[in-house]
Amino acid sequence: MQGAKQTIPVGPAASQIAIKQLGTNGGGFFNANSAHPFENPTPLSNFLETLALMLVTSGLVYTYGVMIGNRKHGWLLFLVMFLGWIGLTGVSLYYQYASGPGLEGMETRIGITNSVLFSTATTVVSCGAVNCMHSSLAPISGGIALFNIMLGEIIFGGVGAGMYGMLHMVLLTVFLAGLMVGRTPEYLGKKIERKEMQMVILSILLPAAAILIGAGIACVYPVALSSLSSKGPHGLSEILYAFTSSTQNNGSAFAGLNANTVFYNVILGLCMIIGRFGVIIPAMVIAGSLAVKKITPVGSGTFTTDNFIFAALLVGVIIIVGVLTFFPALSLGPIVEHLLMLKGRVF
Repeated sequence: MQGAKQTIPVGPAASQIAIKQLGTNGGGFFNANSAHPFENPTPLSNFLETLALMLVTSGLVYTYGVMIGNRKHGWLLFLVMFLGWIGLTGVSLYYQYASGPGLEGMETRIGITNSVLFSTATTVVSCGAVNCMHSSLAPISGGIALFNIMLGEIIFGGVGAGMYGMLHMVLLTVFLAGLMVGRTPEYLGKKIERKEMQMVILSILLPAAAILIGAGIACVYPVALSSLSSKGPHGLSEILYAFTSSTQNNGSAFAGLNANTVFYNVILGLCMIIGRFGVIIPAMVIAGSLAVKKITPVGSGTFTTDNFIFAALLVGVIIIVGVLTFFPALSLGPIVEHLLMLKGRVF
């Protein structure tokens, strides 16, 4: 027998992995990212990486409460985010185990539970690091990862950028509550008026439009369709994930789609620009507008934002906005794929 040479890439992986997890950058030292044994060798390292994903971003929610002088409001936002993540992770785990015990696309040393947990964590904090192939997840589990990013990663979000996505939802909730009681809405003692709401709506619509219009173009353009590795609803999920991940600053890939083409490089690059500046600029305009307004004294008609009524309204607004915006696309992708899987049909 004649032996052969194998080239094994090595380097200072450990230091870079800590940075990419804590800083929610997500770029792996190796192409397989946190599925590679040099990046993530044991269940303990997987736990630490998952914890690092959310450590700084979740801490900044509490920091926000301290900065505005209302820690109760900060804790309430943290509770909404945390329960949202737990709920979505539970749904993802249920459907992953319900689809069978297969480990295709996953590392046996990590297992199903840790893979799904990592997939939901990385898609809510705008990181993009992966320890399994999201394309290999059960249809609904993959759809949960996709939906997390579609929402703008408002559950904790990326370091330094995660709060304004949720704060836009907070302002929308306050505005709607004010309409219901016939009072000018206020947040942190500042009146929320037309200018602020225009910017909130702009920050919600621009990324959504980039995702849905971009994916729609890709679905009818033959050159774009030639990059797919799957047909049917899973192929649509691949396209949706590429546009969603690029627009909403996640960076992870569903796998299977060859995005290294002229078409995808150009259109996904445009989506990145729209997704980033389409949210950052409105956030800065809102901040500047509120900064110059006088604080309105708290009165009997003031809608408080540090109780469970506000939390329930906030959750309702997030669900309604997300469902109305993206449910049709998700219905044609992960949901249809799940229903066809139950009938034993594949593409």
